Amino acid sequence: MEKKKHLAVPHVYILLLAVILICAALSYIIPAGQYDMVMKDDTEIVDADSFQYVEQTPVSLMQFLTAVPRGMQESAQIIFFIFIVGGAMAVVNETKAIEAGMGRLIKLLKNKSILIIPVVIVLFGLCASVFGMSEEMIPFVPIFVSLAIAMGFDSPTGAAMVLCAAGAGFAGAFMNPFTVQVAQGIADLELLSGMGFRIVLFCFMMLIPSFFLIRWALKVKKNPQLSPMYEIDQQREEKVDLEELPPFGLREKIILIVFVLAIVLLVYGVINYGWYMDQIAALFLGMSFVIAAIGGIGFNRYANVLGKGMADICSGALVVGFARGILVVMTDGNILHTILHAAAGFLGELPSMVSAIGMYIFQCLLNFLVPSGSGQAAVSMPIMAPLSDLVGVTRQTACVAFQIGDGISNIFTPTSGFFMAALAMVKIPWNKWAKWILPIIGTEYLVGGIFVAIAQIIQLQ
Repeated sequence: MEKKKHLAVPHVYILLLAVILICAALSYIIPAGQYDMVMKDDTEIVDADSFQYVEQTPVSLMQFLTAVPRGMQESAQIIFFIFIVGGAMAVVNETKAIEAGMGRLIKLLKNKSILIIPVVIVLFGLCASVFGMSEEMIPFVPIFVSLAIAMGFDSPTGAAMVLCAAGAGFAGAFMNPFTVQVAQGIADLELLSGMGFRIVLFCFMMLIPSFFLIRWALKVKKNPQLSPMYEIDQQREEKVDLEELPPFGLREKIILIVFVLAIVLLVYGVINYGWYMDQIAALFLGMSFVIAAIGGIGFNRYANVLGKGMADICSGALVVGFARGILVVMTDGNILHTILHAAAGFLGELPSMVSAIGMYIFQCLLNFLVPSGSGQAAVSMPIMAPLSDLVGVTRQTACVAFQIGDGISNIFTPTSGFFMAALAMVKIPWNKWAKWILPIIGTEYLVGGIFVAIAQIIQLQ
């Protein structure tokens, strides 16, 4: 019997190159246009009244071919951040301290391990909602993947504990300085206004992944072969074997204490000193020095382990540069602002409720091209805020449409750098993840649309 032929999902590099090619081709079709950029509260935003068509600047063959190299140059900070964190975590894992401590924790929890899922989701969801943490969560993903597999679940469950929390936390944010506060500042709203509405939204956004993940984890524990990652998970070197745990003596306990202190310092630095990728990468590199010394890892062995850790996530880290190439060609062709202008004109002709939902759909689609929260706010909110006045949509509703549209696809679109890097660290192919995560993403999109409609109905201020 002939085997059924399945449609192969293109590699993420091919997907992104195809999008870059499409955007380059569109530069020959879509008229070139630009908004002037102005400064507002130390943020560069578009001037909504300044749009003008400019001379056509179609993307040349050389511009297309250099889009990825230029994208990598523009994304160098996050790419090298991922390399450093990946290498540092490889050094930590080399000591087996996390594996030993994790195994004993699972044995202690026994049949209550399922409770870890909602607790972790709410914890990381709060970090995303309150502090705007996203890239900072990358180091936790391999830890919870190992934890999930050891508890009898699978790697998507472990990765989703962190990633779903990050996406849902951004979508349901009530204090996020990079999305909510930037958008409200641009829209001339009182900062942190509409807090009660957003807290309710946050609770729903936490319930959705918690429900789906608990349900899935229980199913896959009964029948592990249901997992799309079953074969890969069986071959993982970093699995925790509860029957043959590594020793957990004084050295391992000290290593875990150093690791936990580094995480506490990370949170403290982000909140109090505004640490970002350079400082966090430095923290993890310094932590790897200390842990290598405690674990008895010599200089040459340390270098080999660090290099192997970087090499293991190289493919995923470079996705960030490929994704940035999309924005590079849209900028070369001067078509991003034309698309924004056209969308605003279309939405302006619709009834108020339809316009509100249209704004939400537009923000959802825009996030595939501009996955940066503050970046998306800077280019869209100066246009959407005054447009909302014209069509009878409150500016607060426009901000809600933006934040939900910005957050959900952050753990689905291959243009999201931190997300693709996290998948690379735990060796989960994007095509398997995308198919598996669709029910959660789809439900969040539906609930998000309902909340935007409610905000418009009650005229949220």
